[in-house]
Amino acid sequence: MSAPPGRAPRLVVEGGLHQAGYAVVAGVDEVGRGCLAGPVTVGAVLVGPDQGRPPRGLRDSKLLTPPARRALVPRIHRWVTAWAVADATAAEIDAIGIIAALRLAGHRALAALPHPPDCVLLDGNHDYLTPQLDEGLWPADPFPPVRTEVKADVRCASVAAASVLAKTTRDAYMTRLAAAHPEYGWDVNKGYATPAHRAALRSVGPSPMHRLSWRLGLDRPDGVDGDDEGQDGAVIVLDAQLDLLVLETDQAEASQEVHA
Repeated sequence: MSAPPGRAPRLVVEGGLHQAGYAVVAGVDEVGRGCLAGPVTVGAVLVGPDQGRPPRGLRDSKLLTPPARRALVPRIHRWVTAWAVADATAAEIDAIGIIAALRLAGHRALAALPHPPDCVLLDGNHDYLTPQLDEGLWPADPFPPVRTEVKADVRCASVAAASVLAKTTRDAYMTRLAAAHPEYGWDVNKGYATPAHRAALRSVGPSPMHRLSWRLGLDRPDGVDGDDEGQDGAVIVLDAQLDLLVLETDQAEASQEVHA
């Protein structure tokens, strides 16, 4: 079996945080931010200063085929000190906006860990985790410091592991949802804005699992109604093209599995 593309993520950034005095680091990543339907999902894993070598084949989830992701899940579970995955629902995204929903899902994942981390390593350049003063989401005081790192899901093993757990969990959930809503093809598109998903929305309208506050493209014949955005106005186009490219790769891989 050939090695997955890209360089293997390492624990260099995490090691620097350990040396700075943060004994337990949580790697955190999200999936589903740009979808039209379903939850946004956040994965979190804990690593310590004596963490062993990351599992062979670990990469950012977007660089892996679906079978490779699924095969990594039990190995990640064995490797990390602790792990958790949590969601914020489509209804919650509609109620509070995508950024607050990301924060809610992230706090749920962190709260599900057996103990809070000393520091959080978060993919990207925007800290959506640190609580806002008026939200009261985080029961502990103070919230652990958050270190943002661009491309952490590619470079940092803890974040790559969190990305795989979040992606496989959400994909499995959307596949289960597809049984009750087969017209949208969620078993294939996982809630992303594919042409087939857009066409189904125009044909039968949205379901309760759709993000109803978002521009779903229902009033345009081409299914495009500007940028997809949450109620809070945060434009969700940052990873949309990459997500759809990954989705096309996943679909091709699934087709090969069926015909193998």
